[in-house]
Amino acid sequence: MADKLELDDTLRRLLISSALEAQDNAYCPYSNFAVGAAVLTTDGAIFKGCNVENSSYGLTICAERNAIAAAVAAGHANIAAIAVVTNSQPPARPCGACRQVIGEFSSVDNPAVVISVSSAGESVEETISSLLPAQFNLL
Repeated sequence: MADKLELDDTLRRLLISSALEAQDNAYCPYSNFAVGAAVLTTDGAIFKGCNVENSSYGLTICAERNAIAAAVAAGHANIAAIAVVTNSQPPARPCGACRQVIGEFSSVDNPAVVISVSSAGESVEETISSLLPAQFNLL
């Protein structure tokens, strides 16, 4: 497995496009806040996820964690990048729980790139280490 995957413009567009597709499947009847996410693993695979709400709010699952769980379930546990798409201005960043999970599957030496994108196409690109500078880690 590659330690670092170069995130070029083609991969970046594909990742954002995949997150937009996932956003169409969001189940969000309570908040009406549809979120789509797509994870790019260090070996070049892309996995999508969307938020899935529940009337018992604590059981709601974020799009980022859904995408990461799909990657891990398929045997791809090393994240190079994740795109998160919302209809908010400015682009919404991942919540604290998602930041921790992204960090768990990201390399310390090559932290995952987090691309937050708004419905208007505005985007912010940061590393997970800048979003979560003091990550909890037992390993």
